[in-house]
Amino acid sequence: MTNEELKAIITEILPTATFEEGGQWLTINIEPVDWKLLAGQLRQEPSLFFDFLFCLTCIDWKTHLTMVYHLDSTKFRHNIVIKSKLAVDNPSIETVSDIWQTANFHEREVYEMFGVNFINHPDLRLLILPDGWEGKRPMLKDFEDPINMIRL
Repeated sequence: MTNEELKAIITEILPTATFEEGGQWLTINIEPVDWKLLAGQLRQEPSLFFDFLFCLTCIDWKTHLTMVYHLDSTKFRHNIVIKSKLAVDNPSIETVSDIWQTANFHEREVYEMFGVNFINHPDLRLLILPDGWEGKRPMLKDFEDPINMIRL
């Protein structure tokens, strides 16, 4: 399926979605409140069948955070990127760990490193960092660690 065909189907599902031009994969920008509905449709729509979430990360732009999801259809071999802009002071977005099991650990990592709250996540707790690092958000650009003298 071409990017234009994917764009047409996704526009039918979510008319408010916008698209970035020029990349190899179709990149879709959405509002955080639309993510859960779109995610379910991307997984269940027979013509799309995005059954594999292979990357989930966050980017700190200082003024806001951007969640980035990379999806693949192992059946049709097409890929897309979903981006959603979050407020830096209280970032939150609905979990998709019930749609793609791979999101479980990815969301926990983004939670501890960037402080993004994944609403309705079944086990949102630290994954990598030791106890005592709750809420420190070490991947944010304004993070300072006076003990280890780290300043980004």
